[in-house]
Amino acid sequence: MPTLFDDANKMPLTDTRIRGLKPDSRTKRYSDGYGLYLEVTTGGSKLWKMAYRFEGKQKTLSFGPYPEISLGRARERRLEARTMLFEGVDPSATKKADQEARRAEIEDTFARIADELLQKEEIEGLAPATLKKKRWLARLACEDLGPKPIRDIKAPEILATLRRVEKEGNYESARRLRALIGQIFRYAIATTRADGDPTVALKGALIAPKVQHRAAVTDRKGFAKLIRTVWSYEGTIEAQAALKLLALLYPRPGELRLSHWSEFDFEERMWTIPADRTKTRKLHTKPLPGPAIEILKDLKRFTGKGSLVLPSQMSDGRPLSENTMNYALRRLDIQADVHTCHGFRASASSLLNESGKWHPDAIEAELAHVGDNHVRKAYHRATYWDERVRMAEWWAAEVMRFAAP
Repeated sequence: MPTLFDDANKMPLTDTRIRGLKPDSRTKRYSDGYGLYLEVTTGGSKLWKMAYRFEGKQKTLSFGPYPEISLGRARERRLEARTMLFEGVDPSATKKADQEARRAEIEDTFARIADELLQKEEIEGLAPATLKKKRWLARLACEDLGPKPIRDIKAPEILATLRRVEKEGNYESARRLRALIGQIFRYAIATTRADGDPTVALKGALIAPKVQHRAAVTDRKGFAKLIRTVWSYEGTIEAQAALKLLALLYPRPGELRLSHWSEFDFEERMWTIPADRTKTRKLHTKPLPGPAIEILKDLKRFTGKGSLVLPSQMSDGRPLSENTMNYALRRLDIQADVHTCHGFRASASSLLNESGKWHPDAIEAELAHVGDNHVRKAYHRATYWDERVRMAEWWAAEVMRFAAP
């Protein structure tokens, strides 16, 4: 039903006239001049509106209901709108921008967008340990930036937050915090709630943390001595097996500690590490050489009733701790500045490459590495698989030869 103007109304409105207006069977409009009119709906609502033209198009601007918006206030808004039009500004666009700014101030805060991103990553399967670290970093950032609209946050404010962390000597945490803040901004850009990433301007502004490489024995003679020492260990069965499997298979220690018997297929001679436990978040399959299978089968006689391959002695439902594995090395008088549990990976990488027998990509695939700038086809299980099987047997034979008395 089209709306109608009250043709009888030739004079500006008055409060008395407005209070006396009653709803009709049709919505009616009562003009106050210069585009301002009061619209009375069939339900009795009285709404202030203004009709105007901008760039050749007929438009309508709403001011709100009467009596909440008084006649005097409606006329003030009409004057403000006409002033904008005189200056070449569309009042409807200005109103929409103001409303969006108020909405963003309430909804598009740094804290809200950070929480939204982390919820998304949790749904996508980010490892709980990684998610926990990110939430901790996000809380650090939110102490300063949390309530602020993300569009309003500038590089100096972020730097002040990072400097607060640096002041405590936590240079690596500051670096990781900058990375997370940048990720939050990029997510906001992708969801149209930010225009740029201010952390880009902070590149080089932070104190670079000193890189601490995990200690590893990488020369052949030293590694042979290390293996003989490991095979002499007389600690718990679980710790013995863990050290030997680290040497034979060189996985990341966490991948081995948290492994379950269901991941090992002795007939197919392979170990399938699920994606949620790998650093790359991609399923990784490793060939199992004969000596590793023998160790696993012997171990299964002791721990096979549970699901964990290496349960803690304190509780079958909890895995062997990393401290237990490191302590085993310390008991063998292998100090942390000489070799660590993670160091078996560097040992294998160095000696396999040094042998000249294996394609570098096959070694990288076995280590489940991902390059900084690209992902090679070698990281798919099928690629180099046959070579990796031969390499696993060759490496295991070398380890067992070193272990021989």
